[in-house]
Amino acid sequence: MSAPLKLGIYALGVLALFFGAFGLAGLVVPEDVASDWAGDGIDMSGDGEDMSGHGDDMSGEENHTEADVPVTVTGLSLEQDGFLLEPVEAPRSVGESGELSFRIAGPDGSGVSDYVTSHEKDLHLIVVHSSGSPFRHVHPALGADGVWSMPWTWDRAGTYRIYADFVPAALGDDLTLSRTVDVAGELSIDSPRTPTESAEVDGFEITVDGDLRVGADSMLTFSVSRDGQPVATLQPYLGAYGHLVALREGDLAYLHVHPMGEPGDGSTEPGPQIEFMTQVPTAGTYLLYLDFQVAGEVHTAQFTAVAEPTEHADPDGESSGHADSDVGPTEHDD
Repeated sequence: MSAPLKLGIYALGVLALFFGAFGLAGLVVPEDVASDWAGDGIDMSGDGEDMSGHGDDMSGEENHTEADVPVTVTGLSLEQDGFLLEPVEAPRSVGESGELSFRIAGPDGSGVSDYVTSHEKDLHLIVVHSSGSPFRHVHPALGADGVWSMPWTWDRAGTYRIYADFVPAALGDDLTLSRTVDVAGELSIDSPRTPTESAEVDGFEITVDGDLRVGADSMLTFSVSRDGQPVATLQPYLGAYGHLVALREGDLAYLHVHPMGEPGDGSTEPGPQIEFMTQVPTAGTYLLYLDFQVAGEVHTAQFTAVAEPTEHADPDGESSGHADSDVGPTEHDD
């Protein structure tokens, strides 16, 4: 089946699920139904194009129209370059204790055991609910049999997308593969997300300044404070003072970027500001997740940004299009 046809089918399915969800509030998903649901994701990218901040080049000229900018996404395929994220094993209902496990198979079908360390880990696992919350960035352990695993309990019913972000030694390039897992329990519907300018998490106040731009670089600056005072004691986490994950609302296409500068480079301060140079492939709403560490504890602040089509000038010198974006956090369920 061609990639465009897959996209069309998936889009229709998403619309059907979206409108149907409003009639499903309070619905309880039977455990026996959930156990039959496939944990497989849908390969939508076809060629596994990269949307990550440490993958292929996404740069584009600021004065291009959106149609001129190549649309590149990642995180929607379970296979790329011969590497396959095999089915994910995990508890099937809310509150059930168990283990989340999976294997990355190489081109020869055997489990991959040789990885290049990236940001202090051989593999980064992102787990996010289809609504955008809850979100978890964790690091499972690799067994001798090539299986990644860690203890796991779900605290919300619904569909989750699971991303494995890693660099196989045999390839040397970053890959992000994903699948979905369905969890039985009482379903709930979130309120619509609206951009704002600040968020609170664990007693910290975080503000964001900047915008998202389609096909062109833009700077997002996050400022961290507590009790009204700037926090200049951020600690390195995975080799940086902060990490930012962006997911495109709807299909949850994946973008992972890292801040400007790094600890110990002689110029990057440990707060209160963390700057990210980023770029998005299409207009739309993006869910942003900022990880930062203070006093040995990692905190995650969630935001929502709306990227508009890139403004450009026509031959007569008049502007067309829209402003680049509004950006800010939104309320979310934990």
